Amino acid sequence: MALFHLHIKNRTDEELMAQVKGGSRRAFDELYQRYARRLNGFFFGQLGGDNERAADAVQDVMLRLYEARSRYRDGESVATWVFAMAYNLCKNQYRHLEHEQNYLAQLDAEPATENEVDVQMDRQRLEEALQKVLETLQPPLRMLFSLRYEEDLTVPQIARIQELPEGTVKSRLHKTINIIRHKLKEYESHQ
Repeated sequence: MALFHLHIKNRTDEELMAQVKGGSRRAFDELYQRYARRLNGFFFGQLGGDNERAADAVQDVMLRLYEARSRYRDGESVATWVFAMAYNLCKNQYRHLEHEQNYLAQLDAEPATENEVDVQMDRQRLEEALQKVLETLQPPLRMLFSLRYEEDLTVPQIARIQELPEGTVKSRLHKTINIIRHKLKEYESHQ
């Protein structure tokens, strides 16, 4: 049994998901272990820093993954599939924000500008300042930042998750980074 356990830990996410499709509970448990912490951090940041909501959302996504296992296409990136579910769950929670669509339309219509900001803080202070700035972002932008820079997903993966053209994702990322740079500059001047 220990050999099987060691063997399953060496499997890729995609191999594990193929086993989950075949009914393997151990493969599902291993995927759960690999993604629960990442998802919890993602949801914590996206759902207002609420531990309970984040934990509930992790359970919801993992339940959805298990229930949708037959729809998983062999070879598809499990990370993209899982974070697409996480994104959709957050998106559903954001729907009640009436100004979201107007804000995004305005964001896409505004030309992006290149602003170089020379932030001279030590690493810990910069991370604290960045966290405060991220909390002020609109939820869709905070999520986009998280998918790209915290979960390290590629632009094509994010485009598939958000069902947007890659150019729109790039434009929104660029705009988000500029907003963050601007707010960090303001933060630095208020210190």
